[in-house]
Amino acid sequence: MSRFIHVNPLPNEEAPIQTPAKKIKVGITQGDTNGVGYELICKVFSEAGMLDLCTSVIFGHLKVANYHKKGLGYNLAFHVVPSAADAVNDRINFVNCSDEEINVEFGQPGKDAGTAAFVALEKATEALFKGEVDVLVTLPINKANIQSEEFHFPGHTEYLQRRFIALQGEVKPESAEEEKTVETENGGEAEANVVTKNQPLMILLNSKMRIALVSTHLPISEVASAVTPENLELKLRLFHQSLRRDFGLSNPRIAVLALNPHAGDHGLLGREEEEVIRPVIEKMTNCGITCMGPFAADGFFGAGMYRHFDGVLAMYHDQGLAAFKALSFDDGVNFTAGLPFVRTSPDHGTAYDIAGKNQASPDSFRHAIYTALDVWRTRRAFDEAHRNPLPKLYQERKER
Repeated sequence: MSRFIHVNPLPNEEAPIQTPAKKIKVGITQGDTNGVGYELICKVFSEAGMLDLCTSVIFGHLKVANYHKKGLGYNLAFHVVPSAADAVNDRINFVNCSDEEINVEFGQPGKDAGTAAFVALEKATEALFKGEVDVLVTLPINKANIQSEEFHFPGHTEYLQRRFIALQGEVKPESAEEEKTVETENGGEAEANVVTKNQPLMILLNSKMRIALVSTHLPISEVASAVTPENLELKLRLFHQSLRRDFGLSNPRIAVLALNPHAGDHGLLGREEEEVIRPVIEKMTNCGITCMGPFAADGFFGAGMYRHFDGVLAMYHDQGLAAFKALSFDDGVNFTAGLPFVRTSPDHGTAYDIAGKNQASPDSFRHAIYTALDVWRTRRAFDEAHRNPLPKLYQERKER
């Protein structure tokens, strides 16, 4: 006979109702209104269970959204709210950012489409900084037609960096974590975790790899000048911190690619490997960051060496993205590390060639949402674990 006795201290009362965990609120920008943004929204949020994962808030143009929805044959119900703060669970919340008439021309880089994309991005960014949404997922823009006096950046990454700095004095984002210094047991600063504030790092990721970029949207003629010891060290520190804080890897292994063909061939094809990249790798290794290289990019990817590393640091945009998209095009995600909030996007453009044809794959957008949710949770868990004041107390006792 069992000797365990179940004691109910409140035998005549009902068990307390369990409060469900707060759903993460995901802000989603419409992107270019002549592209595939609304097609992706319709497809992903028509899937069973999607609204159970998060509270979605679309920032866009309601008339355009309904036009796309009707034309593509989807029967979604948008729940219009005045702001993201008014969003409710289990609905596709929609913040109508403008009532202006916009002519939708599928596949055409019209100026109206760029203006509408910017207005939605600006509203979503403000909501993010106010803490009305927890994470941001941006749908593709056209980098040419969005340019204006308000938006003069080569992409989302640079805009978000500058916008955050500009708004820091106006609002304090509830969802933005303050950067903290991680201390070692002896009280000294952990050199591997020293990171400059508000410095973005583009990371492309999927189930196979994570690739970060030293330089992003630069002409190829300017790439070599961007590979400086200071910039390379900063990007390695940012990458290392993101792999730990955002992806939960305690001691990540980073592969560093070379800039020149054949890793410079000992200086014959360029001096950057010998004068910049190798010395920085050695310095970062001494600081506690596990990084190796420089590897010639063609052999590195061709031999599948990326499988042995937690992250790969490429020197320039196409060096990393050509291999990344060749190996996994449909489910890639663009994640912006280094900022105090979580932002992801599908790893593809406006897809003008198939816009309005109901042919776009929703996989990358779906994975962008999944990644934003995962990073938000992992980052909170990491920060909670590193708020322990014991290392500092330990050092104070040693000094007495």
